[in-house]
Amino acid sequence: MGASDADFATRVVRWQSRHGRNDLPWQTLRDPYRVWLSEIMLQQTQVVTVKAYFTRFVERFPDVASLAAASLDDVLGLWSGLGYYSRARNLHRCAQALVLHHGGAFPRDAQTLTTLPGIGRSTAAAIASLCFSERVAILDANVKRVVSRVTGFDADVAVAANARALWDAATGLLPAEKRAVQDMARYTQGMMDLGALVCTPKKPGCSECPVQVDCRAAFAGDPERYPVRSRKLRRSSQSIWLLWVETEWGDVWLGRRPTPGVWAGLYCLPLFESEQALLDAVPAYARAQVQVAPAFLHVLTHKDLHLHVGRVRLPAGAMREDASGEGRWVSSGDWPALGLPAPVRKILERG
Repeated sequence: MGASDADFATRVVRWQSRHGRNDLPWQTLRDPYRVWLSEIMLQQTQVVTVKAYFTRFVERFPDVASLAAASLDDVLGLWSGLGYYSRARNLHRCAQALVLHHGGAFPRDAQTLTTLPGIGRSTAAAIASLCFSERVAILDANVKRVVSRVTGFDADVAVAANARALWDAATGLLPAEKRAVQDMARYTQGMMDLGALVCTPKKPGCSECPVQVDCRAAFAGDPERYPVRSRKLRRSSQSIWLLWVETEWGDVWLGRRPTPGVWAGLYCLPLFESEQALLDAVPAYARAQVQVAPAFLHVLTHKDLHLHVGRVRLPAGAMREDASGEGRWVSSGDWPALGLPAPVRKILERG
């Protein structure tokens, strides 16, 4: 454990240049728009999934101005299937704030970036360090694991005071001030790459790690116990009944989900808490025609949704459209472009 913090940062930088990820689509040109977009998409989502969404997104919205000018429906439509839709809503709000208050340009420091919608401390640091070489630490899930293992940080990171102390530890590992302009972008990417490729949650590749000599957890032989977190979210389950009403021409009745709540802001088949409530929403003469399929499971991060779909064909006049957007007919040519929950999209695509 005799190596200095400067040696640690240098090893991370050298390893990243040789073995890290250097061909990701958002790494070109150190463009803050693309870095920001990728950082938001990568929250709770794997790189392999994000790549396709990222490409489609920047093709449609190549810059902040085009994203800010888009409708929320268009943004949610492109985001559909990626999950955690509050990210998309905040992305849209943030683009509008950048245009309104910053002339469409990203602030160059992390502190100012955190004042924007949906940009937290770690995301702000990623943008500022990767694009503008600011000497500031990120602490996403991967980096949190690397820092806690390297420093042997064994306090419960679920406690706010301990989380702040871990930020201090991460800051202490940064490249020296005189190396910041040259090294910060590669160091930040290197820390993310180490967590994703080597310092994994289970069976970390300590023998391949460029900073094993600095790592207290590796020295103690127990890296998997870090980071220490006592408070864990419990999984829950919920049963939901979805009413699939269609006309003989294939139009589907959809409504926008309220905020907050499950699938907030997305277009969805009418949702009910019981089969009887679903049937009560159908005109009496057609209730016997409702076909309820066996439930299928849709897994969220901390909840299992058991989805029951009741399908019925009705004339257009049987459902009343309203100005609030709670329900309207959508043609088969239009609904694919809407922001739909992933399971609802699958239901409609299977037909």
